Amino acid sequence: MIRFDQGNNRFNYRVVGVAVHEDFVLLHRAEGDDFWTFPGGRAEFGEPAEQTLRREMREEIGIDVEVVRLLWFVENFFAYEDRYYHEIALYFLMRLPADCTYLARQGPFQGDEEGVTLTFQWFPRQPEVLSGLPLLPSFLQTALQKLPESVQHVIHYDK
Repeated sequence: MIRFDQGNNRFNYRVVGVAVHEDFVLLHRAEGDDFWTFPGGRAEFGEPAEQTLRREMREEIGIDVEVVRLLWFVENFFAYEDRYYHEIALYFLMRLPADCTYLARQGPFQGDEEGVTLTFQWFPRQPEVLSGLPLLPSFLQTALQKLPESVQHVIHYDK
Protein backbone atom coordinates (compact mmCIF):
# COMPACT_ATOMS: atom_id res chain seq x y z
CA MET A 1 0.00 0.00 0.00
CA ILE A 2 1.17 3.49 -0.71
CA ARG A 3 1.48 5.18 2.63
CA PHE A 4 4.37 6.53 4.62
CA ASP A 5 4.88 8.09 8.02
CA GLN A 6 7.13 10.91 9.13
CA GLY A 7 6.88 11.43 12.85
CA ASN A 8 3.24 12.19 13.68
CA ASN A 9 2.40 12.82 10.02
CA ARG A 10 1.09 10.30 7.52
CA PHE A 11 0.87 10.53 3.75
CA ASN A 12 -1.84 8.33 2.28
CA TYR A 13 -2.84 7.58 -1.32
CA ARG A 14 -6.44 6.33 -1.49
CA VAL A 15 -8.73 5.27 -4.33
CA VAL A 16 -12.44 5.69 -3.64
CA GLY A 17 -15.65 4.43 -5.25
CA VAL A 18 -18.87 6.46 -5.42
CA ALA A 19 -21.84 4.18 -6.14
CA VAL A 20 -25.17 5.85 -6.89
CA HIS A 21 -28.26 3.70 -7.37
CA GLU A 22 -31.80 5.07 -7.65
CA ASP A 23 -30.62 8.30 -5.96
CA PHE A 24 -29.03 6.47 -3.04
CA VAL A 25 -25.28 6.43 -2.31
CA LEU A 26 -23.33 3.56 -0.81
CA LEU A 27 -21.30 4.50 2.27
CA HIS A 28 -19.33 2.43 4.72
CA ARG A 29 -17.58 2.72 8.05
CA ALA A 30 -15.02 0.62 9.81
CA GLU A 31 -15.69 -1.05 13.12
CA GLY A 32 -14.99 1.44 15.90
CA ASP A 33 -15.26 4.54 13.69
CA ASP A 34 -18.03 7.09 14.29
CA PHE A 35 -18.11 8.46 10.74
CA TRP A 36 -19.12 7.30 7.26
CA THR A 37 -17.06 7.47 4.09
CA PHE A 38 -17.04 5.98 0.62
CA PRO A 39 -15.55 2.52 0.12
CA GLY A 40 -12.12 2.13 -1.37
CA GLY A 41 -8.60 1.65 -0.20
CA ARG A 42 -4.92 2.19 -0.72
CA ALA A 43 -3.18 1.36 -3.96
CA GLU A 44 -0.25 -0.99 -4.16
CA PHE A 45 2.95 0.20 -5.86
CA GLY A 46 2.57 -0.15 -9.63
CA GLU A 47 -1.20 -0.67 -9.44
CA PRO A 48 -3.35 1.69 -11.55
CA ALA A 49 -6.15 3.45 -9.64
CA GLU A 50 -9.06 1.78 -11.44
CA GLN A 51 -7.53 -1.64 -10.76
CA THR A 52 -7.15 -0.68 -7.09
CA LEU A 53 -10.84 0.16 -6.81
CA ARG A 54 -11.93 -3.09 -8.47
CA ARG A 55 -9.59 -5.08 -6.18
CA GLU A 56 -10.79 -3.30 -3.03
CA MET A 57 -14.46 -3.93 -3.82
CA ARG A 58 -13.76 -7.62 -4.48
CA GLU A 59 -11.90 -7.84 -1.16
CA GLU A 60 -14.48 -5.92 0.88
CA ILE A 61 -17.81 -7.23 -0.47
CA GLY A 62 -16.90 -9.81 -3.09
CA ILE A 63 -18.20 -8.09 -6.23
CA ASP A 64 -16.75 -6.85 -9.50
CA VAL A 65 -17.60 -3.21 -10.15
CA GLU A 66 -17.46 -1.13 -13.28
CA VAL A 67 -15.32 1.97 -12.89
CA VAL A 68 -17.16 4.67 -14.87
CA ARG A 69 -15.12 7.88 -14.58
CA LEU A 70 -13.07 10.06 -12.27
CA LEU A 71 -15.13 12.64 -10.32
CA TRP A 72 -12.75 14.30 -7.88
CA PHE A 73 -9.01 14.57 -7.32
CA VAL A 74 -8.86 15.42 -3.62
CA GLU A 75 -6.04 16.75 -1.46
CA ASN A 76 -7.44 15.99 1.97
CA PHE A 77 -5.94 17.18 5.27
CA PHE A 78 -7.26 15.81 8.57
CA ALA A 79 -6.37 14.29 11.94
CA TYR A 80 -7.20 10.68 12.81
CA GLU A 81 -5.97 8.45 15.65
CA ASP A 82 -3.30 10.94 16.82
CA ARG A 83 -1.85 11.45 13.33
CA TYR A 84 -2.03 14.33 10.88
CA TYR A 85 -2.89 13.11 7.40
CA HIS A 86 -2.03 14.46 4.00
CA GLU A 87 -4.13 12.30 1.74
CA ILE A 88 -4.34 12.23 -2.03
CA ALA A 89 -7.59 10.54 -3.05
CA LEU A 90 -9.10 9.75 -6.42
CA TYR A 91 -12.92 9.50 -6.29
CA PHE A 92 -14.36 7.42 -9.12
CA LEU A 93 -17.99 6.95 -10.06
CA MET A 94 -18.52 3.20 -10.03
CA ARG A 95 -21.39 0.93 -10.95
CA LEU A 96 -22.33 -2.29 -9.18
CA PRO A 97 -23.52 -5.17 -11.39
CA ALA A 98 -27.27 -5.05 -12.21
CA ASP A 99 -27.80 -8.49 -10.64
CA CYS A 100 -25.93 -7.61 -7.45
CA THR A 101 -27.91 -8.47 -4.32
CA TYR A 102 -26.35 -5.47 -2.56
CA LEU A 103 -28.40 -3.11 -4.77
CA ALA A 104 -31.64 -4.18 -3.08
CA ARG A 105 -30.40 -3.99 0.52
CA GLN A 106 -32.47 -1.63 2.64
CA GLY A 107 -30.44 -1.87 5.83
CA PRO A 108 -26.79 -2.25 6.66
CA PHE A 109 -24.69 -5.18 5.47
CA GLN A 110 -21.23 -6.35 6.44
CA GLY A 111 -17.93 -6.52 4.62
CA ASP A 112 -14.39 -7.22 5.69
CA GLU A 113 -11.04 -5.53 5.17
CA GLU A 114 -8.16 -7.63 6.50
CA GLY A 115 -10.06 -8.69 9.62
CA VAL A 116 -11.75 -5.32 10.22
CA THR A 117 -15.54 -5.44 9.98
CA LEU A 118 -16.97 -2.85 7.63
CA THR A 119 -20.61 -1.79 7.73
CA PHE A 120 -22.06 -0.74 4.38
CA GLN A 121 -25.36 1.08 3.93
CA TRP A 122 -27.26 2.91 1.19
CA PHE A 123 -28.30 6.47 2.11
CA PRO A 124 -30.65 8.79 0.22
CA ARG A 125 -28.70 11.40 -1.74
CA GLN A 126 -30.71 14.22 -0.17
CA PRO A 127 -29.23 17.32 1.49
CA GLU A 128 -31.19 16.86 4.72
CA VAL A 129 -29.94 13.27 5.07
CA LEU A 130 -26.31 13.77 4.05
CA SER A 131 -25.85 16.96 6.09
CA GLY A 132 -27.00 15.05 9.17
CA LEU A 133 -24.45 12.28 8.72
CA PRO A 134 -20.91 12.31 10.01
CA LEU A 135 -19.67 11.93 6.40
CA LEU A 136 -15.98 12.46 5.69
CA PRO A 137 -14.50 14.27 3.97
CA SER A 138 -17.24 16.74 4.81
CA PHE A 139 -17.25 18.51 1.41
CA LEU A 140 -19.12 15.44 0.12
CA GLN A 141 -22.26 16.39 2.04
CA THR A 142 -22.93 19.06 -0.60
CA ALA A 143 -20.79 17.83 -3.53
CA LEU A 144 -22.91 14.70 -3.88
CA GLN A 145 -26.00 16.74 -4.78
CA LYS A 146 -24.72 17.21 -8.30
CA LEU A 147 -21.89 15.04 -9.53
CA PRO A 148 -19.38 16.98 -11.63
CA GLU A 149 -19.43 16.60 -15.41
CA SER A 150 -15.63 16.71 -15.51
CA VAL A 151 -12.91 16.05 -12.96
CA GLN A 152 -12.74 18.58 -10.12
CA HIS A 153 -9.65 19.26 -8.04
CA VAL A 154 -10.60 19.70 -4.38
CA ILE A 155 -8.34 20.87 -1.56
CA HIS A 156 -10.11 20.11 1.69
CA TYR A 157 -9.39 20.48 5.42
CA ASP A 158 -11.43 18.66 8.09
CA LYS A 159 -10.81 19.58 11.71
